[in-house]
Amino acid sequence: MPETARKALLVVNRQARNGSRVPEAALNRLRAGGIELMEADPLEVAVSIDKAREAGCDCVIIGGGDGTLNRAAPALARTDLPLGILPLGTANDLARSLGIPAVPVEAAAIIVEGHHRPIDLGEVNGVPFFNVASIGFSADLARELTADAKKRFGTLGYALAGLRILARMRPFTVTIEHDDKRKVLRTVQVSVGNGRHYGGGLTVDLDARPDDGLLHVYSLGVQHWWQLLALVPALKQGTQGRWRDVMTFATTACTVETRRPRSINTDGELTGKTPASFHVVPGAVSVYTRPPS
Repeated sequence: MPETARKALLVVNRQARNGSRVPEAALNRLRAGGIELMEADPLEVAVSIDKAREAGCDCVIIGGGDGTLNRAAPALARTDLPLGILPLGTANDLARSLGIPAVPVEAAAIIVEGHHRPIDLGEVNGVPFFNVASIGFSADLARELTADAKKRFGTLGYALAGLRILARMRPFTVTIEHDDKRKVLRTVQVSVGNGRHYGGGLTVDLDARPDDGLLHVYSLGVQHWWQLLALVPALKQGTQGRWRDVMTFATTACTVETRRPRSINTDGELTGKTPASFHVVPGAVSVYTRPPS
């Protein structure tokens, strides 16, 4: 056991895909590593984190998926408490971006080791996000993909819902402004990435990192559903910017306007409508990760 014990606020989303069977081995690994666990209600995650420092907590450990992490983001940034991640969701994109293992007991071991580093947050209309915020296809997907479908089918649920949306996909007009530039485009999706991975295995950009101080933006200017299907391999690798119909850029802030209000998807949750104002908040949250090799 470490010389200095730590007290952690533990928040487990039992509604996450794997949240109903939190591995006792992972919790035992944390306790054996000298971490005292104080469990809190996931429905009150922000309030619980705000009170955690007053209660003497040294860190916050969240068992859940990207949606649970997203809801915790404002309080984590306010309190400056380090975050430990036990991946229990469907996609676990932030964990993947940070190289945190999908096996909870292995993720627990990283928290016990105690190395943490700052990462950025993206923010859109005052709502923070770790991975990506999107307008268009992925927002329609978030509306279509129910919590029950994610729990039953996992990442396959994304594909099934995506095929249904493809049948009714239509391009729309957006105006994007950044770094004194203004672009009017036809698109089926605009994505603004803070992290590297999103959507259960897609990549924002080949060079994107959650601590690079940048937002990585792309717009998919395809006209037909089969063109979007053809793009899937590039979207997985983060090389979509090499395609003629895809516009990409990196920036610290941008705005996106549409002719009529469209939903904004932040880390898999619908949290607002356009017009959308984006910016990056460098080093906003500290997360337990493996030390650099």
